Amino acid sequence: MMSFLPYFPTHLEALDMTDRNDIALWAGLCYGAAPFSAALTSPLWGALGDRMGRKIMVVRSMLAITLFVGLMKWTSGPWELLILRILQGSLSGFAAPSLTLVSVSVPPEDQGRVAGSLQTAMAAGTVLGPVFGAALGPWIGYDNIFLVVAGLALVSAVLVMLWAQEDATHRGERQPWRGPAVAWQSLRVDLAATLQSPKLRASLAIVFFVQFGLGATNPILELHVRDLVADPLQWPFWTSMLFSGSALLHMLAMPAWGKWGDRHGHAQALVLCAALSAVALFAHALAPVVVALVVARLVFGVTMAASAPCSFGLAAAEVPVERRGGAFGIVFGVRTMSIALSSIAGGWASTHIGIRGVFAVTGAVLLYSAWSMRRTLRAA
Repeated sequence: MMSFLPYFPTHLEALDMTDRNDIALWAGLCYGAAPFSAALTSPLWGALGDRMGRKIMVVRSMLAITLFVGLMKWTSGPWELLILRILQGSLSGFAAPSLTLVSVSVPPEDQGRVAGSLQTAMAAGTVLGPVFGAALGPWIGYDNIFLVVAGLALVSAVLVMLWAQEDATHRGERQPWRGPAVAWQSLRVDLAATLQSPKLRASLAIVFFVQFGLGATNPILELHVRDLVADPLQWPFWTSMLFSGSALLHMLAMPAWGKWGDRHGHAQALVLCAALSAVALFAHALAPVVVALVVARLVFGVTMAASAPCSFGLAAAEVPVERRGGAFGIVFGVRTMSIALSSIAGGWASTHIGIRGVFAVTGAVLLYSAWSMRRTLRAA
């Protein structure tokens, strides 16, 4: 995905769009459309997978990527691209069913480690994807990257279909088909039962605001660098350090956080994650020089890495295995909704409270979520 997502402006220019503001607007819409629609549908796909099978949900998501990303090559206008991105997000969320498929086959004491390993694989794709796209685009054309991604998704679907194993006893009870209204009501009951856990509800707030702290501050980091560095020639170097260094440490830290959560408790790990991430965001707000900003961002990359593996580990521990897909879908939906909303909110807030104010406010909200989770654990 990341081999074509950063290059939407180039693709829009190829669609004869010339105004810079229009390109920026449509690139943002197309980028955010898929995670927004995925956030709405992931819990439902997860609950459906609990009844029909997690393996078929992974295959379904890969085939949806094959179809909708492949069709992006032949779009003739921005509206077509936007519609395909909405359909892709609605039907092709692969993270939650993949995690569920693997999770149900490993013992409880290894849930965090396995979730961390899978999240690290996805993070590695995020780091390497733009490089792959930049190298391939000038050679075969950026529009043909859509076909390459679609082909790789099709290969993935075949690999899962042929070799992935699933124990049918870990599914929920399959009921006779009685129409869409009854099926929808059944899925709603499953999801409502999943959210009965106070720990899971508290963890969702941490997941949302940790991801929000990242997404709300990413778009304004370069502007913060400009405030701290006088030489414009140094802006690209320091900005790349902030993004690449943080992403690399984030990727490396996720398995370690998963193992720590398996050993000491995923709820405790999430409290620590939120508290330390809040401190790191406060350090962003107070950074007097760019080196201090880089150190704060690197620390934030490490501390926030706990949110993904430990939230999935907590969900696995809090809900029965036959409802795990729905729980993972909810966690994934909360994360992707935060991604979709945070960049818009961060840019808007910075015009009212300043860049340092955005860092301080997101840090304060995270600190409150850590306190709220801690209070929930004591009540339990």
